[in-house]
Formats: sequence, C-alpha cells, structure tokens
Amino acid sequence: MKPFRILLFVLFLSPLLIHSQRRKKKTAEPSIVVQDSMFHGLKWRNIGPFRGGRSVASSGVVGQPMTYYMGTTGGGIWKTVDDGITWKNVSDGFLKTGTVGDIAVSESNPNIVVVGMGEHAARGVMTSMGDGVYKSTDGGKTWQHMGLDRTRHISDVIIHPTDPNIIFIAAQGAQYGPSKDRGVY
Repeated sequence: MKPFRILLFVLFLSPLLIHSQRRKKKTAEPSIVVQDSMFHGLKWRNIGPFRGGRSVASSGVVGQPMTYYMGTTGGGIWKTVDDGITWKNVSDGFLKTGTVGDIAVSESNPNIVVVGMGEHAARGVMTSMGDGVYKSTDGGKTWQHMGLDRTRHISDVIIHPTDPNIIFIAAQGAQYGPSKDRGVY
C-alpha cells in the first residue's frame, strides 16, 4: 500500500513541477511598447495638488475624434480639440449656474451642443442646482438659455440623431418631495 501512495504522490506532483519549470523559463516581454516620440509635443504642467472639482458629464463629437466637451460641478463647460492635451472653458459669461448635469452633441450637426444644468449624482450628493437647459449652435462659442429653469437637476440630454431640433431632457426636479418640474421633456 505504501508504494502505491508514493506512486500516486509522484504522479500528482510531476505535472505541477513540470508546469512550474516551464513558467520559470519564459521571460515576459512587455506587451505595450511606448515610443518616446509620442511625448515630444507635450509640455509638463502642474495640475495639483489642489481641489479641482468633479467632471460629471462628457461627450465626444462624431467625425471629430479629438474633440470633446466636459461638464463639471461648479466649473461650467470645457472643450478640447486636441484629445485632452489642452482644455478651454467655453461657458464663462453665458451661464447663470456653473454645475452641469449632462451634455450632448448633435450627431447630424456637430456645432449644436445642448447642456442640462444641475448636479445629478446617483450617490445622493446633489449640492448644486441648475437653471435649466442651454444650447450652443456654434460649437460652444456662445450659449443661449432655452428654459426649464425650475428643473434643478438634469440627468440626461438626448439629441435626435437626424433632427437636432428634437431634444429629450430628463429632469429630476426638487430633490425631496413632489415636484411639478420632474419628468421627461
């Protein structure tokens, strides 16, 4: 019985030993190779440590892979045209409130950007109310207030894919209790 146990033990361990020896022989080459030339155009800049707020909404532009809009909590609307290397605030002087709930760019006309104002965080931190909907027809250079002032917190903006005049807005209204301003517009 004892030789059988030893044989069973050897048969059980031998595949493990062989496998571990095979693993040791392999030298892992890096799977991602980064060329130094990728960083030549970048300039180092200080980005902290200081509090910069949160980004709560973002949207890319169809057909323009390096252009994005970002909505922040308290910082308004920002735009990049170089894939995030630089950002420019495009909302200063146009918005009454600085907190963006959602942002959408029209698929059929990339100059049309619609923003719903007011923080809508799902985790319950809704500290900044908004004042409705803003629309830009010139790629974020200027903004016009479109209404829904009392909706307070807009969580979703959807622009129809072929008709940018059709826009759906999901508004939360007053955070606690009944609200006539809650719903889909």
